[in-house]
Amino acid sequence: MTEHWSKKKQIIKLLDHCRYTSGEMIAQKVGISRTAVNNHIAQLADYGIDIYSVKGKGYKLSKALPLFDESLLINGIEDRCFFFDEIASTNAFLLQHSDELDSGDICIAEYQSAGRGRRGRQWVSPYGQHVYGSLYWRINQGMNAAMGLSLVIACSIVSTLRTFGVEGLGLKWPNDIYKDNKKLAGILIELSGQSMDECNLVIGFGINMSMPAQQAEKIDQPWSDLSSLDTMPDKTNLLLALHKQLKLDLAKFEVFGLTEFIPLWQQYDLFYDKEIELVMSPKSIVGVCKGIDSQGGVILETDGVQTAYIGGEISLRGTL
Repeated sequence: MTEHWSKKKQIIKLLDHCRYTSGEMIAQKVGISRTAVNNHIAQLADYGIDIYSVKGKGYKLSKALPLFDESLLINGIEDRCFFFDEIASTNAFLLQHSDELDSGDICIAEYQSAGRGRRGRQWVSPYGQHVYGSLYWRINQGMNAAMGLSLVIACSIVSTLRTFGVEGLGLKWPNDIYKDNKKLAGILIELSGQSMDECNLVIGFGINMSMPAQQAEKIDQPWSDLSSLDTMPDKTNLLLALHKQLKLDLAKFEVFGLTEFIPLWQQYDLFYDKEIELVMSPKSIVGVCKGIDSQGGVILETDGVQTAYIGGEISLRGTL
C-alpha cells in the first residue's frame, strides 16, 4: 500500500489549484512515463480528488488539497498514532487491534473506502479532503459508564473548532455537529467487552474540511465544510488540538460524568426550546426540546410534562 501511494503523493505535491502543471514535467519529476502519469491521475479521480485536465496545459486541482503532515502528526501525538493514506475504516482497524492498544491511541487516514456513520450510513470519504480518525479509550466500569459519551465527543469537537475561529456551530442530539445549520461533522462510537467489566471504546469522528463538488453529489442531506472560512484551519494542527481535547474531556467524563458538559451542550443545542419529532420506530413523539439529562437522554416536554428519551433520532418539524 505504501508503494501504491508513493508516486501518487509525489504527483499530488506537484499539482496546484491555481495553475496547470504539464504532464511532461510531472513525468520528469516523478521518474515515470507520461502514460503512467495519466493512469495515476485517473486513479486519483477514483479516490475523490477533482482534477482538471486540459490538452496542451496539463493538470490542475479544482481546489486546494489539505493533506496531513504525517511526520508532524505522528511526532506531535504523545500516544501511538497509526497513519494511513488509505484504509477501509479507522474504527474497524482499532476494533481489530483493541487488545494491543492503550487509551489515547489514535488511527488517522486520508481516505476510507468503507467509512460509516450511524445506523450503517455511508460516510463519504474522498482522499485528503477531510479529517477521518478514531480514538481508542478503555473504561473500567463497563458499558453503562459510557452512556452519553457521544455528547461529550461532540462537545470536544465544538470546543476545538472554536479555538480555530469557526463560528456558526451547533449540536444535534445525539452526536452531530453542524455549521450554519448544515452537517459539518459526525461521530460513531463502537464498544466491545462485557457490560459490567472493562469496556473498549472506539470513537470515530469525521470533519468536513473541503468537500469536492463531485463527492457532494453523493450526500443525501445538507452539508457544510470549512472551506468558506477566511483562513481554513491547518488540518494537522486541528487534529493535534482535537486529540488533546478529547483526552482531557474523556478523563473529565470518567470522574464527573456528563453533568459537566451539559452547559456547553445547551449553549450550542440547535433544538433547545423548539418543537421536534423524536422518531422511534415504529412510532414518533412530538414535543418541545428541553435539552439533555445527565444520562445523555434528550428531554421532551409534552403537555407540560418533561420526559427523557435515550433512543431514537431527532427530526425537526419545520426549519431551523
